Amino acid sequence: MINNWNEILLSDMQDLYGRNLSYTDIKNKTVLVTGAGGMLAAYAVYFFMYLNETENLNIKVIALVRNKDKAMEKFSEFAGNENFRFLIQDVCDPIMLEEQVDYIVHAAGNASPHFILNDPVGIIKANTLGTFNILEFARRAKTRKVLYLSTREVYGKMDVDVEEIPEELFGGMDPLEFRSCYPESKRIAESILQSYYRQFNVPFAVVRIAHSYGPVMNIDNDGRVMADFIADICNNRNIMLKSTGDAERAFCYITDAVAGMLFALLKGECGEAYNVANEKDPKPIREVAELLVGLFPEKQLKVVFNIPKSNSEGYSKMGRVKLNTAKLEKLGWSCQVDLATGMKRTVEYFSSRG
Repeated sequence: MINNWNEILLSDMQDLYGRNLSYTDIKNKTVLVTGAGGMLAAYAVYFFMYLNETENLNIKVIALVRNKDKAMEKFSEFAGNENFRFLIQDVCDPIMLEEQVDYIVHAAGNASPHFILNDPVGIIKANTLGTFNILEFARRAKTRKVLYLSTREVYGKMDVDVEEIPEELFGGMDPLEFRSCYPESKRIAESILQSYYRQFNVPFAVVRIAHSYGPVMNIDNDGRVMADFIADICNNRNIMLKSTGDAERAFCYITDAVAGMLFALLKGECGEAYNVANEKDPKPIREVAELLVGLFPEKQLKVVFNIPKSNSEGYSKMGRVKLNTAKLEKLGWSCQVDLATGMKRTVEYFSSRG
């Protein structure tokens, strides 16, 4: 089966397998992945199935998705595989599975500025009601651990001058700011997880992920910087910046982000959060765009500017502060894919799919 996989996807699975991590704890276990159609969740599904084929680990994967037709576009090669099945439902509805589930990767919920602008209530419901439903199920099923995908945005705006943010340092957030539907609901989701752990002994870990990107990401009307840049290159369009491009970002390639998820799931302490970010390669947005254009000189594209008088409410207005990833690094994780390599692989993935 894997011999038929996209070359970039297969190479990324091999990269993940080469990380310093043992998978014996999930052998013969069942993993529920919510929001399985999303970028990071989909790669986790691929990797579990890759382990089944290469290492015969017999991991049973249940992919929770709302739309089976869309999900089949990502997972068609697993149709009929006895170790894979869909659970078609909204995470905001109770989870009625009867079978034992050993691990849960809870990734349901949208982070796109498009949905922040157009469906803020849906975002809040997925992060709150959805998390309640997952934890109620995990409580009944006596799940070994729930991994929750959170965001760097839970840290808010720092009231003090800091060079980097460890997991225990938080700033303020205005709950009435329109965009707060996303980070505020992520904050309450983390609190719900901690409450279930303290009151009902439901084990969990949190990963707070910063600016991840890579193959299988949504590049159609997503609204996030990297998605828009990749879409421009794939469609042979000049990259149009709607700002001066001075804001700095540090983008984390998908294999580094998923590796961080796996380290937290399999080696992380229960009740703890872990920062996942690529802090080796921060650049102003303008330089990111210029680097990406330069990777494909044959396209003869360039970076142009069209700066509006005001920015959309869907974009974060908090300045970037470096995340401290030492806590995750102590588990054996490291960020290994540089920005140029990651962006080139991402464009090549989409180009190979026509």
